[in-house]
Amino acid sequence: MKITWKNLFTTSLFITVAGLSHTSLAESALNQQLTLESCHVKGIRQQVQCGTLVVPENYAEADGTKININFVVLPAIDNSKEKQPLMFLAGGPGQAAAELSGQIYTGFNEIRKTRDLLLIDQRGTGKSHPLQCEESLELDPYSSMPEDFSRTDIEQCLAQLKGDLSQYNSENAIRDFDAVRQALGHDQVHIYGGSYGTRAGLVYMRMFPASIKSVVLDSVGPIEVPIGLFGKSAEQSFVQLLNNCQNDEKCAKQYPNLANEFAEVTAKLSLAPVSVEIAHPRLGTDIEFNISKEKFISTIQMQLYSMQTRSLVPLLIHQAYLGDYKPLAGLIAQSEGGMGIYIGLHFNIVCNEDFPKITASMKAADVDNNFAKGMSLDMIGKACAVWPKYQPSADFYQTVTADIPTLIMSGALDPVTPASNGDKSDKNLPNSHHIISKNNAHIVASTTCGISIVNEFLTLQSPKDLDESCLAEIPDESFMLGLNGGAAPVVNMVTTPAKVKE
Repeated sequence: MKITWKNLFTTSLFITVAGLSHTSLAESALNQQLTLESCHVKGIRQQVQCGTLVVPENYAEADGTKININFVVLPAIDNSKEKQPLMFLAGGPGQAAAELSGQIYTGFNEIRKTRDLLLIDQRGTGKSHPLQCEESLELDPYSSMPEDFSRTDIEQCLAQLKGDLSQYNSENAIRDFDAVRQALGHDQVHIYGGSYGTRAGLVYMRMFPASIKSVVLDSVGPIEVPIGLFGKSAEQSFVQLLNNCQNDEKCAKQYPNLANEFAEVTAKLSLAPVSVEIAHPRLGTDIEFNISKEKFISTIQMQLYSMQTRSLVPLLIHQAYLGDYKPLAGLIAQSEGGMGIYIGLHFNIVCNEDFPKITASMKAADVDNNFAKGMSLDMIGKACAVWPKYQPSADFYQTVTADIPTLIMSGALDPVTPASNGDKSDKNLPNSHHIISKNNAHIVASTTCGISIVNEFLTLQSPKDLDESCLAEIPDESFMLGLNGGAAPVVNMVTTPAKVKE
């Protein structure tokens, strides 16, 4: 059965070439292969700059196949050329940084006042030789199930991918990023990595430390923790949500038995999936909505990433307990556009850089939880059993100890990159400081407070001397108390009755 690739990543989110210096490519040669022009990008009215840089697909074969690396520069408001730019390393793995231009332009407006923002599509994403499965593989997200994901789906995906997959790895991505830095004439850059972007940032710190002025690691995925071990962290985040609901007077009154209701819903769905007839959340036409245990839990798990969507979880669970799955369908409608993940690159990296490092004991410890069990590892395992293999370089798994000013940020409620991850990097980096935000989930710089701390750090370059007082002003999480009101807006929640199919 074909899979809905756009909606696949509800439970699985987070080389033989020797290390080469950026000096192996002459600056003059780089500049000859650089194009840069004014342009407009989605979500931004003002003109920005769009560029491409031609680089080797295989850095060990400089005269071999070439690929284009796409990037966008969001110019500083003050048009200053004195301050080093801030380079964004996107998440996933598999996000294209340039596709986040509109969000970053607005969210990092304070930082953009004084320095350029540089967004580079990692090779295998966006317009940098994308490794993506075509939309012909897509099915209706309302009828398909996560457990439908099969070997055939992966084989069909692989048949569409072009290029030497062994070259689409984290280290070559960093070689590309540093080549863009050099081609644009910057002696150094500041880097900001979020989620998988922190992994890329750590690799950058190891490979090209002289190119980096300072580093922000937001929601850390350290080299030492393989991507895919999300069972325990997701359980911890979910339990924190349940406890926070019970510690909130209104939430506790509205949902006094939330943990038991979740257990009863999952037990029922374990026996057999449920099919209901509902009105399509966006189109209004009658559709069949299928819900399995995996689909229910994976949808809940995705809401744990954001403080806004976390507020909906008690309502989702309670309505499902009452037999009403319409709110769940409404949230799935919100995700129909997908997460912007380039599937081919995601699996290419995870199946070669991470999954082989997961031992039997690590897997057993991770699946020993009372939330999603081993769902994320099961899905990754299916893909990695088929995916072509390459060997990361001998240096790839080295612990990073670069002496570069580094700000580390973690959200205490994060379901995928817990604060313990940040502690690992903080312990190894000699000039770092780890901030844990009590009322944040994934990506601390998604808040005004987080952005202001990053901005101060970029100015002071002293991670231990920052004003963190705004963290105490971030409110405790609050919750939606009903279908028509509460702590957050209801997103496309269907209100027409659903019919359970016999």
